[in-house]
Amino acid sequence: MHLTILGAGAIAQAAAALAASRGHVVTLWSPSGAGTAGIAGRLTAEGAVNGTFPLRIARDLADALAGADAAVLAVPAYAYPTLLPRIAEALRVPLLISPAASLAPLALDAMLAAQGAARDRPAIGAMSTTPVTARRLRPDRVRVAAIRAAVDVAAVPANAAAALGELATMLFGHAAPIGPNVLQAGLGNANPIIHAALALTNATRIETAEAWPQYRMMTPATCRLMEAMAAERERLAEGFGMAVLGLEESLHRANGVPRGRLHAMAATIAASRGAVLGPTEMDTRYVTEDVPYGLAFYLWLAAARGIAMPVTEAVVTTLEALWGRELRSNLLLQALDPSTLDAALESGIGRS
Repeated sequence: MHLTILGAGAIAQAAAALAASRGHVVTLWSPSGAGTAGIAGRLTAEGAVNGTFPLRIARDLADALAGADAAVLAVPAYAYPTLLPRIAEALRVPLLISPAASLAPLALDAMLAAQGAARDRPAIGAMSTTPVTARRLRPDRVRVAAIRAAVDVAAVPANAAAALGELATMLFGHAAPIGPNVLQAGLGNANPIIHAALALTNATRIETAEAWPQYRMMTPATCRLMEAMAAERERLAEGFGMAVLGLEESLHRANGVPRGRLHAMAATIAASRGAVLGPTEMDTRYVTEDVPYGLAFYLWLAAARGIAMPVTEAVVTTLEALWGRELRSNLLLQALDPSTLDAALESGIGRS
């Protein structure tokens, strides 16, 4: 297939390398241009994907989507409010959003509806997490730490999920369990819970730029905090008539370690993968992305259904105090009405 990846960070590059290794023709586009600087038509990957692969670097968004069979959006969630309107103006092919934080597929559908497009609107896929974990080593080299065994996929409209799951498997090779709607994908990512707890319990390490191994810091106490937030997320999902993956299953899928107690699984990952270091800057996505587009999103949903999430609320409030900034603003939610969410999840917004 001719695949366009919108984004050029570590995950986008690793996904490009993985898709290219499977025989697909890949175009990479950087919204700012900075992400593709230094890539001269080839990208080298090491780790779970090894080799040097050809890539076409797009000049702009229109060039990126020209001739594409499908597209994948792989950028931080905090880039969605500015980037999704641009994509809405140009999108003509199925799009997978990876990961689909904060109902981003539904927010994009609302933008398409605002343009008056009711028919022949492409389906929008929601991947619960990224197909890979990765770290960028230099402009044209990426280390693919792991390829996920499975990533849940849902869609707008909901009945397009099977086709988009097949697309995700064709591109990246992982299994694609089908979710009932994009809310399940939005709730299914374990990162907001794991990252927020790690940021909270290691705030001084982050602030002093200490090199700290994040899986080793998933101690029993930190994992108890994660498990308490996960229990609240599970009750939230039940309030919408669905179930979400537990943290243990998420770690198993991402790292291939045997299922067990959360802190024991983290210790096994630390022993097998070595020191995977946590963030060393306060401006970390563990807080600036995973709180507004993860935990605060949960609280927005919970308020609409009258569901109490006191531990999650306390974590968000404490992180706001520690970081000295407001962490609940989420522009994606402004176009969505929680009172009509059930119908929108099933059929999309303004689709015939």
